[in-house]
Amino acid sequence: MDRPLPGSAYEALEAFLGRWTGTTQWEATPWGPARTAAVEVMFSRAAAGLAVTQSYRHTDADGTRSEGHGVFTMDRDHPDTLWYHVNSMGLPPEAPARASWHDGTLTVERSSDRGTARHTFRVDDGVLTHTAGLRLGKASVFTPFMTSVCRRVPESAVVPV
Repeated sequence: MDRPLPGSAYEALEAFLGRWTGTTQWEATPWGPARTAAVEVMFSRAAAGLAVTQSYRHTDADGTRSEGHGVFTMDRDHPDTLWYHVNSMGLPPEAPARASWHDGTLTVERSSDRGTARHTFRVDDGVLTHTAGLRLGKASVFTPFMTSVCRRVPESAVVPV
């Protein structure tokens, strides 16, 4: 099949497809100081358009890298997008988290017994912005802890290893 099925993840996430590079700014948290890192993000069509994979790599100034991978797919019984994520921290996979669209922003919330993490993804004027915030314990608001701002890389550009 060379075209996506109606209602497929590929159709829903088409604006995100491709390779993006930019910077990520982390706020100071109890887990570490504020810092900036280079980021590379790739959204790719998978499973004949039924899924879109997301891979990212952060590279800190000292050369330390962290990577993560995710899969977005549509649930035919529900019009939302599901997001499944595995990162480089070595933790076991969690259940898929449901995402929602609002005014062109894809929002994913993942909850655990400690609280909720909210990720947002948006493409505006050729800029991909990914933000993340935490609502821990009984907090009523999300505290921002990460913002990535990226521009699309031309397909002909060399991909570093």
